[in-house]
Amino acid sequence: MTIKDKRIAWCITGSGHYLKESIDIMNQIKNIDLFLSKAGEEVLKWYNYELDDFKSSGMKIFKDVTASSAPVSLLYEGVYKLVVVSPATSNTVAQMAYGLSDNLVSNIFAQAGKCKIHSIVFACDTEPTVITQAPKKEVTLYPRDIELENYNKLSKFKDVDVVDNVKKLNECLKKWI
Repeated sequence: MTIKDKRIAWCITGSGHYLKESIDIMNQIKNIDLFLSKAGEEVLKWYNYELDDFKSSGMKIFKDVTASSAPVSLLYEGVYKLVVVSPATSNTVAQMAYGLSDNLVSNIFAQAGKCKIHSIVFACDTEPTVITQAPKKEVTLYPRDIELENYNKLSKFKDVDVVDNVKKLNECLKKWI
């Protein structure tokens, strides 16, 4: 299987920040499988996204329903050329920055690193003030120092691009599609 034939593992966590933009980008790319944390599955419902719409476009969907994160084994089989976590909550960024892998998305990220599969992480809490779209209205958030530290820590990982806006996400994706 050539690199062009390989798929992209796109992970969604429980953030609504840039969720629409992430899905718009995801829907423009072929050969994507969708990996959802439990919170990611919830947030899709809150923002009125239906899993059947993703399935109808040919995406395989993997939910966080097994204690061992069984879908991770697909990374070992050479199915994927890239892992994208977009959007990534501050909780997910913290787990990744400290090597914790206790759910499907953090496990996919950890195993991608161990398999030398490149990752792109679109982190949500990246600056002192963040204006974001909640399900019913726009809100202003003030990430704590710890969230900003975790973002910076993850930014130093080898084979990982950590981005903080849609333009940078698109630039990183162009290298792989």
